[in-house]
Amino acid sequence: MAQAIARAIAARAALVVEAGTGTGKTFAYLVPALLFGGKVIVSTGTKTLQDQLFERDLPLVRDALAAPVTTALLKGRANYVCHYHLERAVRENRLPSRDDARHLAKIVAFARIAERGDRAELADVPEHAAIWPLVTSTRDNCLGQNCPHHADCFVLKARREALEADVVVVNHHLFFADVMLRDEGVAELLPNCNTVILDEAHQLPETATLFFGDEVTAGALGDLARDAEITARTAVRDVAALPEIAADVVPALRKLRLAAGETIGRFARDAVLARPDFAGAIDDLATRLERLASALDQFAERGEEIAVLAARARDVQRRVARWRDATDAVHAADDDEGEWIRWIDVTPHGFALAASPLSVAPLMRRHVEGSARTWIFTSATLAVGGDFSHYTAQLGLEAATTQAWTSPFDYGTQALLYVPRALPAPNSSEHTDAVVDAAVPLITASAGHAFLLFTTLRALSRARERLAAALTGCGLDYPLLVQGEGSRSELLARFRTLPNAVLLGSASFWEGVDVPGDALSLVVIDKLPFAPPDDPLLAARLARMREQGGNPFMDWQLPQAVISLKQGAGRLIRSETDRGVLAICDPRLIDKPYGRRVWQALPPMARTRDAAVAVAFLEGMRGVVRERG
Repeated sequence: MAQAIARAIAARAALVVEAGTGTGKTFAYLVPALLFGGKVIVSTGTKTLQDQLFERDLPLVRDALAAPVTTALLKGRANYVCHYHLERAVRENRLPSRDDARHLAKIVAFARIAERGDRAELADVPEHAAIWPLVTSTRDNCLGQNCPHHADCFVLKARREALEADVVVVNHHLFFADVMLRDEGVAELLPNCNTVILDEAHQLPETATLFFGDEVTAGALGDLARDAEITARTAVRDVAALPEIAADVVPALRKLRLAAGETIGRFARDAVLARPDFAGAIDDLATRLERLASALDQFAERGEEIAVLAARARDVQRRVARWRDATDAVHAADDDEGEWIRWIDVTPHGFALAASPLSVAPLMRRHVEGSARTWIFTSATLAVGGDFSHYTAQLGLEAATTQAWTSPFDYGTQALLYVPRALPAPNSSEHTDAVVDAAVPLITASAGHAFLLFTTLRALSRARERLAAALTGCGLDYPLLVQGEGSRSELLARFRTLPNAVLLGSASFWEGVDVPGDALSLVVIDKLPFAPPDDPLLAARLARMREQGGNPFMDWQLPQAVISLKQGAGRLIRSETDRGVLAICDPRLIDKPYGRRVWQALPPMARTRDAAVAVAFLEGMRGVVRERG
């Protein structure tokens, strides 16, 4: 793999690489990248992996090679404490809770002594604490060179270090935000970059779709209203009506959320506009945003903060109106208007008005082929049975070289694939109960140490109830850790340390989770992870494929499901000494003609449909663990 990447770097070519778990792909791309020299950008899937790469893997390879390279870590601006917003939070003392008052004091002390100002270095304040948005900046509310703390800005310091470094580690969200929006500093790095390495590259189609498109969230609109009201009461005190104009946006947000309905999910723009009260609600919101933008425009000359707010208000007002009217594309120069899909994403307490290109391939192809640099795309899950065409077509990488290396692990003896018999249809109301019933003997045999992964939150909720009752009935007091009852990092930390733990998760636990060793010996997946066919963007893509004479199921839905399944299955075997059972509770794996294509794309595990065989495998593992103990 390292040799293939070296050839691509030498030729300034694009290379798409699948490397199974345990291949050592991080070393395989770092070694040639550091040896060839030049400016290198490495982007990975999450901030956690970004930190691991920068703090552990990169120094290890650099020292082993004795390579005289400098390195830098660059995150999005929301990860760095902002001196200006921190000072304002202290001055205004309008905090969400008493906990946040305590957190604020810790952040103030941290900002005085911090070198980087990276909030990840302040473990005493929870990652999801409500205080963080109040003491960090966004692209919209940054004052730029007019900020009184410009000289001490942590974001600017991180950017300067990144500009000077030979190797810069970023994450995908930052990479795309910077390349497309010309915001956070990668836009300055890229012109001088020789090599771009995109790890966890299976995430790129979704991330690219997000950043090539447009989104306006209820949260961002609420933040605008809050900031405008605070500024109106402090910097424009002589205009009595301005705070009320700002505050008027909030009830319009509530009204639109109510008009969107109680059902959570994504809905096409045309469908939701047909609902009672929705068209009136979005008209009302657009009117109030226009009123706020016009009012702020009148006072923009009074100071930089008001000018920034006025620009924010005008920007979101135009974006909301554009979504409502479908008047033009987000990037009119990039794509024909007919290629854009608009929808609303309705969440329990908010919404997002979104627009995306039907395909990101033309946009991505232009960025890759229009530059004289190397592009490396790598992940453990990019191909389906050695075929990369689904992935490369999504990103316009048809001209790229593709190669695959399987895992060095001995899956035939380390792992068992078990598909239970007599399961009901996956779309039946009885399916989730049957999954739990099939899982209980396995969980008993493995003494916990299990992940149960579900394709929907509804199934997850139902499974939690039934599993808790089943374990109690068996006299098993195993800790149940459930997605939503703590952050992902907290749940994983508890899973690794608690004996006999069982973790129930949905989408966020299917990938990027690494639990090697005896802590995890059983992974149960409820069904093949086909995307909901009524998702507006997917429905539009499938309709286009039909128009072009393609087979939407075989050409899109099945390959996408296989890649997602490979991610979930990849949680089980993380080292050469791991052993375990992968249970996939979907009869389509056996009953449907395409089932063979699915399981053949998985690592080459031993296979069984006999529950007794799966139980014996797990019980045998427990004996080995006891002997080692």
